[in-house]
Amino acid sequence: MHAETTSETAAKPGRVPSKKRKLWLDIKRDKYLYLIALPGLLYFLIFKYVPIGGLAVAFQNYSPYFGILKSEWVGLEHFQRFFSNEDFYILFRNTMAINLLNLTFFFPFPIILSLLLNELRSFAYKRFVQTIIYVPHFLSWVIIAGLTFLMLSESEGLINKLIAALGMKPISFLTEPNYFWGMLTAQSMWKEAGWGTIIFLAAIAGVDPQLYEAAVMDGANRFRQMWHITLPAIRNVIVILFILRLGAIMDTGFEQVYLMMNGAVSHVADVFDTYVYRTGIKQGEFSYSTAIGLFKSVVGVILVVLANKMAKRFGEEGVY
Repeated sequence: MHAETTSETAAKPGRVPSKKRKLWLDIKRDKYLYLIALPGLLYFLIFKYVPIGGLAVAFQNYSPYFGILKSEWVGLEHFQRFFSNEDFYILFRNTMAINLLNLTFFFPFPIILSLLLNELRSFAYKRFVQTIIYVPHFLSWVIIAGLTFLMLSESEGLINKLIAALGMKPISFLTEPNYFWGMLTAQSMWKEAGWGTIIFLAAIAGVDPQLYEAAVMDGANRFRQMWHITLPAIRNVIVILFILRLGAIMDTGFEQVYLMMNGAVSHVADVFDTYVYRTGIKQGEFSYSTAIGLFKSVVGVILVVLANKMAKRFGEEGVY
């Protein structure tokens, strides 16, 4: 009775409920939906928002003994040290090179794969192919690195055995710096491209079938239908994911790089993530490594904001 009275009171003409009251009514009405979302909200609150307070460490000479409140404040000293460090250029070059290769080759690969899968008319064969390309996503980077060593090792690798069988000289894929960035890109494409098709296939599934029927009536072949109907229909999804990908352009994935790194390729393999691990975890320079992490985050936010503005200028919805 009380709930009914509340709803009736809120619905009376001439009486607009306050924002807080409206929010409470919405929560009460959709309580089960909010309950389902609660674990996700708690995850982001605990692991994404609460740690923001720790960014103060980047402006201190942090000591675990004194804690954040009593550690000495040094301002921008750690940032100045980082930007003047001779390693900064190498770290920046390697990080950007790996991510630009990912943007150039890895990002469009799931889109192309989704378009090709959408053209398959056999439902059973389509599901089979999807299952096969999804499987690598569930393998850890440790397993991926192990498979890479088995395939590309100079002495025991399958690829080099085939090359030797053809009478050619084996190639040092794992210790040759010129192959390192491309090898990381190929690994990412093989591991994650199948999983990335889920979003694009879902977007393609929402395209109105009548558009294809009208295109067929106009004489459009399969390629023309893909180019003029499918791609424009999922363009907004592509733009949003591209913007989000730009936000992570300073992140290369610590596990993958660290597992594939060796002394012969260290000058092209060392990135911000591996440098933070060495200085922050191994050497205990918490403030310095936090300053590097903050720098990465700021660059990511700036790129997202700029890309979002550009997207809206060209008529797209953008992220926000």
